[in-house]
Amino acid sequence: IVLAASRFFAFESGKLYQNPINPNSVSPSPSTFLSPHTHSLICATMESSVGQQKSKPVEFTLASVSQLPLPSSTSSQSGSPSSARFHVDSGVAELRLQHASEPNESKNLDLLRAQLFKLSELQSLCVTEASESNKEDSFSKGIIIQFSNEEESKAFHCAFEQWKKEADIQESQLPNGTVSASSSKFDAKIEASSAKMYFHYYGQLLHQQNMLQDYVRTGTYYAAVMENRADFSGRVVVDVGAGSGILSLFAAQAGAKHVYAVEASEMAEYARKLIAGNPFLAERITVIKGKVEEVELPEKADILISEPMGTLLVNERMLESYVIARDRFLVPNGKMFPGVGRIHMAPFSDEYLFVEIANKALFWQQQNYFGVDLTPLYGQAFQGYFTQPVVDAFDPRLLVAPAICHVIDFGSVKEEQLYEIDIPLKFTAAVGTRVHGLACWFDVLFNGSSVQRWLTTAPGSPTTHWYQLRCVLSQPIYVMAGQEITGRLHMVAHNAQSYTLYLTLSAKMWGPGAEQGGVLQTSTGKMELKEPYYRMSQPQVQTQAFAATQDQQSQQLMQPQLGGKVKTQKILRDASEGVANAFGDSITVVCDHFKP
Repeated sequence: IVLAASRFFAFESGKLYQNPINPNSVSPSPSTFLSPHTHSLICATMESSVGQQKSKPVEFTLASVSQLPLPSSTSSQSGSPSSARFHVDSGVAELRLQHASEPNESKNLDLLRAQLFKLSELQSLCVTEASESNKEDSFSKGIIIQFSNEEESKAFHCAFEQWKKEADIQESQLPNGTVSASSSKFDAKIEASSAKMYFHYYGQLLHQQNMLQDYVRTGTYYAAVMENRADFSGRVVVDVGAGSGILSLFAAQAGAKHVYAVEASEMAEYARKLIAGNPFLAERITVIKGKVEEVELPEKADILISEPMGTLLVNERMLESYVIARDRFLVPNGKMFPGVGRIHMAPFSDEYLFVEIANKALFWQQQNYFGVDLTPLYGQAFQGYFTQPVVDAFDPRLLVAPAICHVIDFGSVKEEQLYEIDIPLKFTAAVGTRVHGLACWFDVLFNGSSVQRWLTTAPGSPTTHWYQLRCVLSQPIYVMAGQEITGRLHMVAHNAQSYTLYLTLSAKMWGPGAEQGGVLQTSTGKMELKEPYYRMSQPQVQTQAFAATQDQQSQQLMQPQLGGKVKTQKILRDASEGVANAFGDSITVVCDHFKP
């Protein structure tokens, strides 16, 4: 309530309006409260009325309207009966508020920018956003609406919701494409707060610039389109999640008959502006603001183009929207750019990274932190840091075995198959070492009629903004050269537009004391793909000489700290000595990573 009040104080002409609840208002009797059935009936009736007669006005009589920005001569009438009228004026859905005593004075609120909040059973707050926030004389407005009874309040809220939906739909309509529904399958499976943050993020130019400046990404798309002009020339193209519109412009350059650029975020407005600034191409591109799950197009597409890849290919769950667009818009045997995705996986050994992550939990080994013993939380903190997949670029020489891959054919995969992805793992170790987890990257194929081109994020290849991803296990396993490593990577989608990763790696341990056949080691981990550790370091070269020192160091790290003191400096000093032996003059560069 405090947040709502602080956010929705109304500013108009530099004045702050505070809107206390009318102390003289009478609480409704029990008989005036509506049952859930009656409320649903009112809403259903209102929805039917609005749906069948979208332009027919709906009018309410209100007990009063407070703080309505009217001329000062009428401000004393704020407590008098008023009327509220939902109507369409010049194609814009509006709410008109008017005092009965001043029929010539009214205030029209654009429903597209308005929100309604219930303050009490008989009182609501209507807030309208500034239409032009960059202008000094443009303010957000707050209006207190007082109702005579709760039935009137319920009906008004239902009408407001339905007319606002109509306003949203009208806003999205374009000559060559419309939004077909105010809610969709996307809304049903994705948490509203996650979707809001997602579209807000991609609605900003700085994030679009980050992707455009990934010249490996953008250059590969451009080459794939231009090298396969025959696939685009004279064809209808749908750009799924168009963003800035760059891929739509590429398709138009390649001779597309028409391109429908579908973008759900506010970036659609920037895309229109960018495309309009290229008039030779703009006449063949239509930008449609809406989700691919909701828009309707006047014709089918011969080819889909999109950049639906997230970290580990599947993060953000846009692949599902790409598949939905395929089912809704693509002609039979139409092309998809890209058409295939592959997730590559291999076990890796990186003692350096393991110690870095483990060191983060050392804070919780203090027994006298301002007189408080923090050690009871050390175990949970230690495990918690390993729930974050690591996003960075690493040296491919850290891989312990040749990679395997999981293939996703965008042309045939079903949307439901992307909800849960299960990948069995089987590798043969090329070296004897400690395995710290699973390294992953992806590539996608543009299967053009003339040229096939891959966009890869593999380690050792030119770095992209996706980098690579590593799932680090809190308990490494030991392997020898030629030994088999087995396991499973299980990915489960959730409504925050990402995946939870469940990783298992197993290998037999040989040596004195082991029974015939070896002792099976198994290490498991649970990681949240949406909450990675962005470790944007350059790949570090490591040697066997340093590996032995690292192994010693990590063993020391796992030992209980004597006297409860954190011996971070000793760990760093011992590590530095090992680095000096292995690298000589390179000690400064490598040791930077050991700083807590």
